[in-house]
Amino acid sequence: MLDIRYELTQNKKEKPDESALGFGKYYTDHMFIVDHTEGQGWHDARIVPYQPLALDPAAMVLHYAMESFEGMKAYRLPDGSVQLFRPDRNAERMQNTNHRMCLPSLSTEDFIQAVKALVKTDEDWVPHQEGTSLYIRPFVIATEPHLGVRPSATHQFIIICSPVGAYYSTGINPVKIFVEDEYTRACPGGTGFTKCGGNYAASLISQVKAHDLGYEQTLWLDGVEHKYVEEVGSMNCFFKIDGTVYTAPCVGTVLPGVTRMSCIELLKKWGIPVSEERLPVADVMKASKEGKLEEVFGTGTAAVISPVGELRYEGDVAYINDGKIGEITHKLYDTLTGIQWGKIPDDMGWTVKVD
Repeated sequence: MLDIRYELTQNKKEKPDESALGFGKYYTDHMFIVDHTEGQGWHDARIVPYQPLALDPAAMVLHYAMESFEGMKAYRLPDGSVQLFRPDRNAERMQNTNHRMCLPSLSTEDFIQAVKALVKTDEDWVPHQEGTSLYIRPFVIATEPHLGVRPSATHQFIIICSPVGAYYSTGINPVKIFVEDEYTRACPGGTGFTKCGGNYAASLISQVKAHDLGYEQTLWLDGVEHKYVEEVGSMNCFFKIDGTVYTAPCVGTVLPGVTRMSCIELLKKWGIPVSEERLPVADVMKASKEGKLEEVFGTGTAAVISPVGELRYEGDVAYINDGKIGEITHKLYDTLTGIQWGKIPDDMGWTVKVD
């Protein structure tokens, strides 16, 4: 268990208008930090006022992208209390990321303790308005000043929080997706399954291209054959074709999303067939032409469920469900958000109270 020291601010910030939060624009009064030193382990856990970091210009995170991060949320319930959604899964995913990136990890218990402690400290920042939440960003950075490629001897694990509204300005309305057929996001043996900043930096060029064509996001294909659908830039992706729901397998090139996992568990509970076999994009476009592409949606902590109304691949466009939200997409959204915001009972055992 972490021995957390508290250094609370005397100058609390003015809170933003909950009806105009956007995403990732505002930050709470405090942040959590714990240091890691090779040979000593984790030490000096503390909650301090939100402030700029002091880093040596030679800190290895700045030169070799030695970092990892997570994304999760705290939700305000109807009775005013606050809860988390499957924080143990975020802890485990971060441990897997850190192993691949040669970074140290907190135990699952310490990770959840740190998250709870910060959320409890800044509990008045958890917004109350419908559809809002407190986004939580844990991350690890390599802090040793060294210009050489090897694992760092010192690190910091930090958590910051941001009150947020909907990730997409369009809300739950269907988004338009561009299928990337030129660039590669991830290859077998790489870091595609991790949450590290380099993955996202490398994806931006395609996102810019998609935006220039009038599309909100990019759907990536596999890096070897450019044939199989994998994931969207900030989401896992699902395709309902002729009654079966397909999503890419987590075999090293796709992020194992917590929302993805939760959707699969719900679909199986409801008796809906789910396939995690590789799905060729050609089969998706063919299903569209045959009228069998019934629903497409993305899943992720930020957006929760994002219906897709249009896919563009090599100049060919698939229109899904007349641009409307599909039945299964809507049911998943209502069920997940209902559990997260405490509007329906959590019969899956996914939520953890912050107390």
